[in-house]
This record gives sequence, structure tokens and C-alpha cells, in this order.
Amino acid sequence: MSSAYLLLSHGSRDRRPEIAMQQLAKLVCQKLPKNHNSSNSEHLVGIAALEMSPQPLHEQIQQFAKRAFGDAWVGLGRSGVSQNQNRLKIVPLFLLPGVHVMTDIPAEVALAQQALGQDIIIELQPYLGSHPNLEKLLAKQIAAIKAEAWILLAHGSRRPGSQETVSAMAASLGSVAAYWAGPPSLESRVKELVAAGDREIAILPYFLFAGGITDAIAASIEELKLQFSAVNFQLAEPLGASAELAELIWDLTDR
Repeated sequence: MSSAYLLLSHGSRDRRPEIAMQQLAKLVCQKLPKNHNSSNSEHLVGIAALEMSPQPLHEQIQQFAKRAFGDAWVGLGRSGVSQNQNRLKIVPLFLLPGVHVMTDIPAEVALAQQALGQDIIIELQPYLGSHPNLEKLLAKQIAAIKAEAWILLAHGSRRPGSQETVSAMAASLGSVAAYWAGPPSLESRVKELVAAGDREIAILPYFLFAGGITDAIAASIEELKLQFSAVNFQLAEPLGASAELAELIWDLTDR
């Protein structure tokens, strides 16, 4: 049985997240079993984007499947020779169980499966934010910066209940949660902490990579510095493409 792996991100007009995704794909590629054909291994781990891509996701999935498995699979399933021997595992690199994870991505995967037939079986893996060890990566970043109070700043989602995972993560990390695209906002959390007497506040962006939103967060913190001149603000880095993150992703391919 052959397997290929597709890392799925939201997509961005900013080039930095795509570059980081390519770096992450290379790191995940290094996790492939040694018995994989090394000349073809670079084709077995790919990237795709839900939005901001010239092609809809289901077409990206189909194209990657054909690159990964070659043309040999076409029609073989009908003869019964190699039916169900090729599996494509898709890992959504999303941090919240929002509308994209729970609705949009499964719909696109279903379209791709319908087009590919049964010669290639698509397996949609758990989303990245569900991995229990993700908290350890965030804790590592928090340990590197000294602060009296921490704010875990996530994007937010319009799907009911999706923010509960962030609140639980924040509580476990000894921080408070805030959202870029909904309440409670970064500014409101800062006001609460300042009112409680905190003067060393650090913000951890709960985002995969640097991009347009993290730039906007940095700009908003500069404004907060003007508003709260007695407070020392620090901004941590987003998760980034790392060997540790690749390890979590690889673990998700087997769940």
C-alpha cells in the first residue's frame, strides 16, 4: 500500500506562509519510512491551500494525487488489480475547529474523492490544533520570555463553540485568551490586565506562520504602547516551520 501526504493551510496573499509551508513539507518528508523510493519521496508530501489559490481545493487534491502516485493508478481499480492500494492522507494545519475544518474542507475532500474514484482513498486526518502536544510547543515559547501576564491571541471563528479549545489552551498555559476577529479583543484583555496591576505583558500569536495578520498584530501592539506607556509589551513569534511541528504533523498522519 502506498501513501502520500498533503499538508493543507488556509492560504494567504502574503508569500511568507507559502514559503513556510514548503519548508514544513520538506521537514515532514524527512519522516517518511526509509523503504520509500528516495527519488520519488519529494512527490509524496505536498501542500495545498483552502483559499487564495488559483484552483479550488478539490482540484489541487486531484493534481497532487496524480503527481504522487503517477498515471499508473488510472483505471487499475476497475480491473480489481490494485484497488484501494493508494492512500492520500490530508492533514489540515488549522488551529481551531471552525467552519473551515468542520464544513468547508470535508466538502472539498468529498468532491476530490468523487473525481478520483476508489483507486485512491483519501483519508482526512485530525486538524493540527487537536494534537495534545501542541501545548508543549507553545509552553516552550512562553518559557523563553519573562512576563507577568500572557495573552494567547488567536484568530477566532464564527462557529459556535470553536473558541472553547483556545480558552482551555490559554488556561492550561496560565494565560488569557483573546481573538483577532472577535471578542474579547486584544485591547480589552490588555485593559483588564493593566487594571489588575500587570506591567509586563507578553502576547503569543496563536498562528502558524508570520504573515499579514501577525504584522497587523505587531502594529496594534505599537499603538497599545502609546496608550499604556507604563506597560512593557513583548510579542512572541508564531509557531513557525520547525522540526517539532513536523513531528506533530507526522503523528497526526497515523491517527
